[in-house]
Amino acid sequence: MAIIEPKGRVGLRMALWLAVLVVAALGLALWGSKDRSQPTPSSSFGAAFGGPFTLADRTGAAVTDKALGGKPYAIFFGFTRCPDVCPTSLARMARLRKQLGADGMKFNIVFVSVDPDHDRPADIGSYVDLFGTPIIGLTGSDAQLAQISKGFGVYVKKVPAEGGDYTIDHTAAIYLMTAKGEFAGTIDHHEADKVALEKLQRLIG
Repeated sequence: MAIIEPKGRVGLRMALWLAVLVVAALGLALWGSKDRSQPTPSSSFGAAFGGPFTLADRTGAAVTDKALGGKPYAIFFGFTRCPDVCPTSLARMARLRKQLGADGMKFNIVFVSVDPDHDRPADIGSYVDLFGTPIIGLTGSDAQLAQISKGFGVYVKKVPAEGGDYTIDHTAAIYLMTAKGEFAGTIDHHEADKVALEKLQRLIG
């Protein structure tokens, strides 16, 4: 015996199925219109730090982010009067470069002074020469340093000291940049040399 549903129930079921079909069609349309040009997670990571900048080298000549392109580099921010973190970090980078052997010259080491009131370009050049390996020393105007500090997310704060002098609190991380100028990670001040070497090997590999 055939079961016949009431007309009202049939109409309700047809309305529900029609609603389901409409929702599915809208979902497909939205999926098809999704912007496929959005950056992948890896490309977003590469653009997380860096960006355009212009600074001055030891001779006062302009150095841009484009000029540093074409070769990976490790960039560190500090100041020449820094009592511990800066000289320790630069000496460490010189040591790690030596441990890499011939591969050690496949990347540049860049030191940016964030103390333009004290560190003149020539002073920075003399300072980086103390570490026994080629290091690019840079500085700039307050505006130029503010731009690069913002681009790399570097914390910089002048702290008054006794006698009217000052010191500078700053980010101690070393930023690793690819030959394309993309961010590749950091070397932490407290990180083991073995881990830091592995990161440098990946950077130049």
